Amino acid sequence: MSGCCGPTAVELEPSTQAARPDELPIVVIGAGPVGLAAAAHLAGRGLDFVVLEAGEQAGASVARWGHVRVFSPWKYNIDSAARRLLEADGWSAPDAEWLPTGAELIDDYLAPLAKLFGDRIRLGAKVSAISRLGYDRVRTAGREAAPFLIRLADGSELHARAVIDASGTYATPSTLGASGLPARGESDAADLVDHALPDVLGADRDRYAGRHVLVVGAGHSAATTLLALAQLEDTPITWAIRAGDAGRAYGGGEADALPARGALGTRLHAHVTTGRIRLVTGFFTHAIERDGDQVRVISRDPSGAEQTITAERIVAATGYRPDHAIAGELRLDLDAVLGSTRALAPLIDPNAHSCGTVPPHGADELAHPEPGYYAVGVKSYGRAPTFLLATGYEQARSVVAALAGDWEAARDVRLDLPETGVCSSSLAEAQEQRVGLATGISGGLLGTPLPLATAGAAQGGGCCG
Repeated sequence: MSGCCGPTAVELEPSTQAARPDELPIVVIGAGPVGLAAAAHLAGRGLDFVVLEAGEQAGASVARWGHVRVFSPWKYNIDSAARRLLEADGWSAPDAEWLPTGAELIDDYLAPLAKLFGDRIRLGAKVSAISRLGYDRVRTAGREAAPFLIRLADGSELHARAVIDASGTYATPSTLGASGLPARGESDAADLVDHALPDVLGADRDRYAGRHVLVVGAGHSAATTLLALAQLEDTPITWAIRAGDAGRAYGGGEADALPARGALGTRLHAHVTTGRIRLVTGFFTHAIERDGDQVRVISRDPSGAEQTITAERIVAATGYRPDHAIAGELRLDLDAVLGSTRALAPLIDPNAHSCGTVPPHGADELAHPEPGYYAVGVKSYGRAPTFLLATGYEQARSVVAALAGDWEAARDVRLDLPETGVCSSSLAEAQEQRVGLATGISGGLLGTPLPLATAGAAQGGGCCG
């Protein structure tokens, strides 16, 4: 019990029915690439675990961008522990130099890996909250000895000795509003707004063909969507950005250290120059007004000046953000800007780092004041768009080593990447001869056949694609 002046002298005895923390499994949240990598490392160390996946399949978020080709080749997309487990089961790795689509990533890697774990993976298990059994965020005495309490959306609960949160950020895209808040009226026009990476040239083609489309955002996912839309005849395209010019989005062209980024920007610049894409600068989305099957999108800049764009569909390529709400009763130390851990933030700051210059990091940089809780993968990066799968795999290896008590291995963090990340124009050009053209997109992905013969990087608006 606790009173107005703090805990009383009386402490409740722990339930005799509660298992000791060391008898409980480690819970992994999310059965995406990094979550399954964590599971593979746990299995390799003989640690009991359960994977909770909100979707109905392993890699459920990946499936939503299954038409997109990832920026890095297979040799960077397969975790070492996962490879060992799969090969022991008779699996053969895909071509190491091939750039897989999201669908191929699932079919040729994630699904076979998940199958090995059997009922340790629980599908349709959405986590709604994490706490300590019998402890809110304020209570300290005995906290570290208390098991984690994980509550699911269906009301069921389970206990864990530790939690590895690899739930990602794909389900929490940023809003259209320029101030970080939803634009006024944004929810009323939700059926006319799509978030980043729609399948413009495939399954979603009918939603865009012949309609005036507004793309909001200056990242590489916006660029990819714009280049895809440009291939649809009789489809007017408007591109709205907050900046005064699109120089940053265009990148360095042929001089860009990341070939895909430079080539992507060069093609985009050409479409703007010819008028195929109408560019509107200084656009700060403030409100959306629905008018039948159209929407008026109103910008209001910091000085109060307004401008309006009328369109039939909107693609909000405004990035992603982490949702730490489920860990609201845990003690987190989050960077005020990025939403990563405070120790990790300076290592991944997109103002100073590209995906290829982020230094190796592991359990120490990912630790919170709440012992036993780690966020890994793209969620660990907060709002930084510099994440690569290979980085997430090393995070998972280090964290699992720490949970196993092997701190020497946990702190021996290494990352073998080319200087510019995993960016290779020659690789993309070679693949182009086999499957057609591809383009780099936000956060390490490559779009499906588009008019650009170079490569890009990882999910969420990243530096490498």
